[in-house]
Amino acid sequence: MDPVVRGTLIGAVALTMWSTLGILTVWSGPIPPFQLVAVSFFVAFLCAVIKWTYKRESPFTHFYQPIKAWILGVSGLFGYHFLYFLALKSAPAVETNLINYIWPLLIVFFSAFLPGEKLRWYHMIGTLAGLAGTVLLVTGGKGFTFESQYTLGYMAAIGCGITWSTYSVLSRLFGGVPTDAVGWFCLAGSILATICHLLFETTVWPQGWEWLVLLAMGLGPAGGAFFFWDFGVKHGNIRALGAGSYMIPLSSTLLLLMIGEGALTWVIAAACILITGGAILASSDFLRRKKKEPPSAPIPEV
Repeated sequence: MDPVVRGTLIGAVALTMWSTLGILTVWSGPIPPFQLVAVSFFVAFLCAVIKWTYKRESPFTHFYQPIKAWILGVSGLFGYHFLYFLALKSAPAVETNLINYIWPLLIVFFSAFLPGEKLRWYHMIGTLAGLAGTVLLVTGGKGFTFESQYTLGYMAAIGCGITWSTYSVLSRLFGGVPTDAVGWFCLAGSILATICHLLFETTVWPQGWEWLVLLAMGLGPAGGAFFFWDFGVKHGNIRALGAGSYMIPLSSTLLLLMIGEGALTWVIAAACILITGGAILASSDFLRRKKKEPPSAPIPEV
């Protein structure tokens, strides 16, 4: 299989996992956000430890990475979640989520500055269509307002979009850093989330099957997905992954509808058309990719 196609498909697994975040959050009950992140990140680290043990690899082989890689990895994974929760606490959820979802658009835009990458008109048009669909989905077609008293939350949400898009694009410059290093970045993020939890939240112990939900989040959208995303943005078509990221809120909404959280409306149908059509348009060069097409120019290491 073409290595770029393989990398893109692996990265797309992360998008599928992230679409389950909404439904798993509903099922997680009253567990506060930073506690959720701390446990989920730690589960992701444990998964990496199990893999290293099975492969008889020394964990410290993946620990010793350039300081720039550590700063990017920890600030990307934990920094995004910190800003996201700050935004939710400081501004209405609709506007917060809407601003946050500038990150797929920024990934497509920022990728133009990578060696060997070019930004075409259909990349931007397709990604903007995905953004328009997300606006419909998040606002329910009722519009939205930005009020000055929520400036801190809006700025934090902008920070979310910039943080995740920058992390995703810059990760491509660290192709020599193995994806296994994400396990250590998750441990560092878990420690930081634990500190934030102890400072700002009250511990709520999971009850019954909520423990399984926490495990599922660590294996999936709030842990395991980071490994797939890291591999995808380093080795796949980053523009296709960026545009395809608008499928996350759509898939999440459809999953919530399946469990009875909400009802199918014309707004959701229109959003589905815009997001799906936009993703196909923005990824058209990837979909047309031929097996004998020469590989992209190598990305220099930072």
